[in-house]
Amino acid sequence: MPGDTTCEALFYHLTERPLEAALPDLLEKCVERSWRVTLRAGSPERVAALDALLWTYREDAFLPHGTAADGRAARQPVYLTDGPETPNDPFALFLVDGARPEEGAFSRFRRVVALFDGHDEEAVAEARGLWREAVAAGAKAVYWAQGPGGRWVRKAESG
Repeated sequence: MPGDTTCEALFYHLTERPLEAALPDLLEKCVERSWRVTLRAGSPERVAALDALLWTYREDAFLPHGTAADGRAARQPVYLTDGPETPNDPFALFLVDGARPEEGAFSRFRRVVALFDGHDEEAVAEARGLWREAVAAGAKAVYWAQGPGGRWVRKAESG
């Protein structure tokens, strides 16, 4: 809604398709909307793997993105990192592999998107804790689960 600056915290529960299959579709939607994204991963190795994935995930497409090593970080539509920096002035912060938002993230970004492995009990527990943090910070939290074939189904949202 125009003028509404409330953060939406979106939680994507991966059970049918792995992160590598689900993530490009979500990032494509952001890029189509001209939203800049910072994607925060759990390690430098994971950043490198996701960087390679986003160039090769589909034969007829790629997602424009980069890392600190690529330079021009401020101009990247999708910036990949394992650190706290957000040099591309993102609309959305994506969190994968248990990466955490910095303090104030739920008031700084319009979207905070957490993707977590539903087969990993620790990841599910961390996502539940992050949900509570988001709601306590005044964000509207929305929970999406994968249905058959990996299609997203909206299951719950905060009051």
